[in-house]
Amino acid sequence: MDNTGNALAGRTALITGASRGIGRAMAITFASQGANVVVSARSAETLADVVGEITASGGRALAVPADVMHEDSASTVVDAALAEFGRLDVLVNNAGGNSFMSPLATMRFAGWQKIFALNLDSTVRMIQAALPALVASGNGSIVNVSSVTGLRGSPLMSHYGAAKAAVISLTQSLAIEVAPDGVRVNALVPGWIDTDLTDFLRTDQGIEDTVIGRVPMQRWGTADEIARAALFLVSDASSFMTGQALVVDGGLSAQP
Repeated sequence: MDNTGNALAGRTALITGASRGIGRAMAITFASQGANVVVSARSAETLADVVGEITASGGRALAVPADVMHEDSASTVVDAALAEFGRLDVLVNNAGGNSFMSPLATMRFAGWQKIFALNLDSTVRMIQAALPALVASGNGSIVNVSSVTGLRGSPLMSHYGAAKAAVISLTQSLAIEVAPDGVRVNALVPGWIDTDLTDFLRTDQGIEDTVIGRVPMQRWGTADEIARAALFLVSDASSFMTGQALVVDGGLSAQP
């Protein structure tokens, strides 16, 4: 990790779903830019690896194992961040994902509810817990991680697409509500990214070829590419930007 940047010097950033993939890349990138980083996910062991990598490069990081599906986890993570670093300037709601494909007609409703709880309900809980501290920082920033599936029809993934579309709508409404309080709220919209959360799309060569075949750049994106976009959204480089959905998808959403 190159620890020479200072775009986030003096700020504290809390990232959920930070033990792997995009969340891990964000934590390392933010720390390289001077942020104190609070990483949260269910796995204490993998969080410890992230913290170890950051601290070995001279950064400051705190691991707070928690399951965002649990109602009281949001306040637990925020309280730990404030106890350790005394402030909170950035919240990235990255926890989420999808592990199955199904036609809506035969989908178990419990599966629908689980995906909404993971991708939408957890985001609302984290925002409600963190907002007082973000307002107090005087320069708060929230990034809600959505998905390109929330921008257009996603057959066999209507559950995930609907949840991620709701994240974008939530972002827009909240941005208007809290702009007078000095808090910016934006959504980050990744396309198909090469992480373990998309492994289920690579179990069948035909499915993978179909997915990537629609991407104009003809490849999977990387977690580091999404982390750099997130850095833009939480830094002063985007200081006049709120209520927006920044799409990083290799041109997929530009397709007719």
